[in-house]
Amino acid sequence: MSILHKAETILHQVFGYEQFRQNQAEIVQQVCAQKNALVIMPTGSGKSLCYQVPALVLDGVVIVISPLIALMDDQVMQLAQLDVRVACLHSNLDYEAQQKIERQLLDQQLDLLYVAPERVLTPRLLGLLEQTPVALFAIDEAHCVSQWGHDFRPEYQQLSQLIERFPQVSRLALTATADELTRQDIVKHLQLENAQAFISSFDRPNIQYQVHAGLSNAKQNLLQFIRQYHSNDSGIVYCLSRKKVDDVAAWLSQQGLNALPYHAGLDAKIRQSNQQQFLMQDKMIMVATIAFGMGINKPDVRFVAHLNLPKSIENYYQETGRAGRDGLAATAWMSFGLQDVISIKQMLDSSVSSNQRRQVEQTKLQSMLGLAESCQCRRQTLLAYFGETLEEPCGNCDNCLQAPQTWDATLAAQQALSCVHRSGQRYGVNYLCDILRGVANERIRQAGHDKLGLFGIGRDISKVQWQSIFRQLIALAYLNVDADAFGGLSLDESCRSILRGEQKLLLRSYNATAKHPTYQTTTNGQKQFLNDLWQVLREKRRELASEQGVPAYVIFHDATLMEMAEQRPQTLAQMANLSGVGQKKLNAYGDIFLQLIQQHRQTPVDAMKTASADESIQLFKSAMSSEQIAAQRGLTLETVYAHLAQGVASGELELQKVTGLDTQSQAEIIAEFEFSAEPGRLKPVYDSFQGRYSYAVLRCVQASLGKLL
Repeated sequence: MSILHKAETILHQVFGYEQFRQNQAEIVQQVCAQKNALVIMPTGSGKSLCYQVPALVLDGVVIVISPLIALMDDQVMQLAQLDVRVACLHSNLDYEAQQKIERQLLDQQLDLLYVAPERVLTPRLLGLLEQTPVALFAIDEAHCVSQWGHDFRPEYQQLSQLIERFPQVSRLALTATADELTRQDIVKHLQLENAQAFISSFDRPNIQYQVHAGLSNAKQNLLQFIRQYHSNDSGIVYCLSRKKVDDVAAWLSQQGLNALPYHAGLDAKIRQSNQQQFLMQDKMIMVATIAFGMGINKPDVRFVAHLNLPKSIENYYQETGRAGRDGLAATAWMSFGLQDVISIKQMLDSSVSSNQRRQVEQTKLQSMLGLAESCQCRRQTLLAYFGETLEEPCGNCDNCLQAPQTWDATLAAQQALSCVHRSGQRYGVNYLCDILRGVANERIRQAGHDKLGLFGIGRDISKVQWQSIFRQLIALAYLNVDADAFGGLSLDESCRSILRGEQKLLLRSYNATAKHPTYQTTTNGQKQFLNDLWQVLREKRRELASEQGVPAYVIFHDATLMEMAEQRPQTLAQMANLSGVGQKKLNAYGDIFLQLIQQHRQTPVDAMKTASADESIQLFKSAMSSEQIAAQRGLTLETVYAHLAQGVASGELELQKVTGLDTQSQAEIIAEFEFSAEPGRLKPVYDSFQGRYSYAVLRCVQASLGKLL
């Protein structure tokens, strides 16, 4: 049996997936050949499988270096459900538990061992590893090695000691977020100069991006957003300060939502308790500083909201990526204002970092502000930052769903820039707005600025509109903010073309009293799954999880339950064909969930289509491709094909139009299904054709059999 075939068998039997995604297969082959690799892959796309599958293929133990206890515990808990020999060593374990794990390591009873970077370098553990066959060092969250990264941790740079001590052991570095500077640092410090790099698309098409600037009451708009689109969902709300975290969590709780705070100022036991409740319960909202989330593997977080501007696009990408890890529709919502920019700049300027690092951080903040103020497709702007091109607008962000209104702000911009220059390039936005609007207060009179020629030149523009103009000029880097001078503005050299009238400037129109937009969001599609059977399956999952003291998603992900509700398997063989149902879970839970499905009311084939599937079918009929449907609806391509297969089964869609198969190809696939030794499973048929036909095509042919036979 080839290494890849063995890996694919493990992928199906242990983890319950029919095939590897994106470039997982190539990465697994590289790792199993014990060669070094650098993997940059977005959150939710299966990075952990790139070392978990090899751990069950290779002889010896895979050492996974991870920065957070929560991440270790979560992955160990999920792998234990699959009967994988796994453990973690961290400071929360008592001496006896640590001793037991060390004995398991020496006795070669572990396939995976999770450790923190500082622990793996202790003399005791290094000594144990020298007595143990180590198959691989998997360095997760590898961006922490870089001083230019958004989460730099000095202990990661000390991992070079592992390379010196174990030169024969291959290394796999993994991260979801790394710009070019960060990649260079990872390669340098982990000595991966000759390693093959696997860089997947950074796109998370299931996440809908929504950004709002200058809302008059951001908290109230957040509440409206949650109640309108995510009233039954779990989510994370990020705030810049601990005080704001406490205030927002208390306020959301007063509004009847289940919200808890999380920040470094809380007692460690309270923090741990809140995090545990978030993992274990549905409909839970965690209000947190950015200290929360890294290492949280909860797949059913349906929204991430920011009430302040993140410090960089890397931070924003990492934090929003905690939504929709299961591939289902999710929302990234953000509200920000100019004060966020000033506060972050003050934090950066007061840090003890080198001038070079502060300059890099200032540049990153400027890029984040540019994304927030952009009138273009958010996804195109976001991906471009990571060096990736999206040819067409995504159709699943606020700017695509509801095109922003713009206006010719050239004259107003000239007036604003001139006001900054003539007043001495040292005053903040509110003061400058008062000059432009002709507010002759005591401070302005004392400075003599009521005598300026442009005093009162902008009376016809409201203060809120002027604030928006200044904020966008800062975002476009025409103005600089001096955080040390209480947010004083100064001109950037790049503004000359505007002042000279050589360049027309279009800015976004903002309404200070704007409510949350009322356009239809793709996250509503998920709510259509909340039918009777879906609720029954979720309740049974909750009961099983409660009995075992584990989060519900450890039993089955939402995506798996949705497939059950849609496809209604009637046999264990059909159940095994669902994504996320491996042999261990099939044995443990298959009969339980089959019984629930069979007890549910029987419906004819035509009535078995869910509303979500019907939406995909109608879009396909309107001449949209499966890829376009996936992008517009924020669904995975696999889910779209599962919907189209239902259309084929009900006779609404023609098999040939969905798959592109000719008559001869259809006939040979049907024959293979008829004579398969494992009825109901796709993989044996896929293997028999040696990958000539995709799983999506095979699923549609399989769906057609009930109608053809």
